[in-house]
Amino acid sequence: VLAGEVKNALGLELPNGSMGPLWPGRWGPGWRRQLASAWSLLQQEEYVHLSLLQGLSRHVLPVLGSCGHFYAVEYLAAGSPQHSTLFPLGQAAQAQAISHIALSFLDMVSHFDHDFSHRLHLCDVKPENFAIRSDFTVVAIDVDMAFFEPKMREILEQNCTGDEDCNFFDCFSKCDLHVNKCGAQRVNSNLQVICDKIFRHWFPSTLKSSVVSFRLRRQLQQAVQECTDPEVSTGNWRAAPSVFWKLRRLLQALLKELQEAEK
Repeated sequence: VLAGEVKNALGLELPNGSMGPLWPGRWGPGWRRQLASAWSLLQQEEYVHLSLLQGLSRHVLPVLGSCGHFYAVEYLAAGSPQHSTLFPLGQAAQAQAISHIALSFLDMVSHFDHDFSHRLHLCDVKPENFAIRSDFTVVAIDVDMAFFEPKMREILEQNCTGDEDCNFFDCFSKCDLHVNKCGAQRVNSNLQVICDKIFRHWFPSTLKSSVVSFRLRRQLQQAVQECTDPEVSTGNWRAAPSVFWKLRRLLQALLKELQEAEK
């Protein structure tokens, strides 16, 4: 039954031994209440997601405990589109903070693409759905619209009369007009959407400091533009590895310039 609930929610086939975070190992005297509590938590997809990723990712919130159908997670303030770094910062600290945060976004993209048995797709990318720890680690704090590959394919494969029918929030597919069916393969990527919805608003507007060379600012702006281009970022990681590594190299160079200017 538990495996069926996980498959229905996430599209994942999981061995019974991997479901420890979702189900009490021992039943106490109040086992009926425990059972009701565990079952009510299982009906919440976000809880299932966070529990299965417990201890596996620093880019998602840890579940601290539960009571009834409520569960507690680490408290982090959500980002805001009103702040260029997702949260308030003084002007002097802004450029360095953005560099660190952008590098953490890239780390998260690579982590979600490669470090699980299935790719994890983010279909609702906006500042409010992320938070930043004090060490500048990016944390996805709203995973209601995050889907592993099997569930993503199931969602995308719908009837269509045009490509616009194949857009599921930030996750896009293409319409095959021969059979009027959306392809199961996502055609854009987490990296592309983050570049478009977050990085594009940061660079170069937040890099006006004279300590950053014009050449580096220009290269970074061009790399972000290349990243947002759907012809470049196609959803297939192997199709555009260069733009990821280019962004990473430029952000590291930016951070180095800023740190050297402080000396």
